[in-house]
Amino acid sequence: MSKADKIAAFDPNGLGDRNNNLYGLPFTCDEAELVIIPVPWDVTVSYSDGTAQGPEAIFNASMQVDLYDPLVKDAWKLGLAMDEIPQQWLDRGTALRTKARSYIDALENGETPETSPVMQHTLNEVNAGSRELNAYVKQKCLDWMNKGKLVALLGGDHSTPLGLMQALAEKYPSYAILQVDAHADLRDAYEGFEFSHASIMFNALKIKQVEKLVQVGIRDYCQAEADIIEKSNGRVKTFFDRSLKHNQYGGLTWAEQCKLIVDELPAHVYISFDIDGLDPKLCPNTGTPVAGGFELEQAVYLIQQVVQSGKKIIALDLNEVAPGDDEWDANVGARLLFRMCNLAALSQNRFT
Repeated sequence: MSKADKIAAFDPNGLGDRNNNLYGLPFTCDEAELVIIPVPWDVTVSYSDGTAQGPEAIFNASMQVDLYDPLVKDAWKLGLAMDEIPQQWLDRGTALRTKARSYIDALENGETPETSPVMQHTLNEVNAGSRELNAYVKQKCLDWMNKGKLVALLGGDHSTPLGLMQALAEKYPSYAILQVDAHADLRDAYEGFEFSHASIMFNALKIKQVEKLVQVGIRDYCQAEADIIEKSNGRVKTFFDRSLKHNQYGGLTWAEQCKLIVDELPAHVYISFDIDGLDPKLCPNTGTPVAGGFELEQAVYLIQQVVQSGKKIIALDLNEVAPGDDEWDANVGARLLFRMCNLAALSQNRFT
């Protein structure tokens, strides 16, 4: 069947068909306008693991997501599809995670790679594996972008989208990152891991095409990260969770604050969404939950304002979704991903 035939035959009001793709939609990646790339990797997480299971959990939870989007008429007709979950990276990440966990335990007990050959070997192995993963992600994203697809990445931990950011640097002379997160992620090789989930934005700033990093909801960070923000000469603009809430208590509306955030962004925007940017009641099983954060609709409203401002969302990621026993986090993540993908496509006029 052609894509048009599939659209004509599909019932958007029916049950999600697990034999189809994400959200029960009938499209292949070649037919879709937006391709979601799953990266099941959580090797360097520093607290709780489990986010490597995020892509599969979100796929399963997506079958319960109703397809009506009040902002985008017949949004499902766009065509969303998720690429296959790469089993080889899940297996490799699982093996490396076991070693990384032992390494982190040793660190917490006062040992160091400088005095432990076993720790040094693990550190080298993890850094090499992460470097290879970045290369895989970059090439996978470029392959789909070269076919004209809008790309979203689904982690895994927050280290996973670096390859996508690097791929975008080959497509755009400059762009900004809009980061929704509880953490600043500006640590230099946290725990010795060059590509730690806590170092994603530190590494992103090494990409010269990233002209600006706008962080929203940050509420857990260290002195070194605060120094990077302060000394960035405006390249990093951080809207801390505490300040946003205190401004709101003082009478500044969320709509007014969203305008201030959007005004910091240039024409091309990449959205990097760590689910722990939300209130942890919405993501209790995420790797490093922090009190505070956004309601789901608050975050979606911000992205909606980016689109309504006329700026273009060039790609996006969603990370740090760990399913837990009840898969509540995946339930929330599946709905957030659907809304973000629709808004990104809307910003690029992909529905016309």
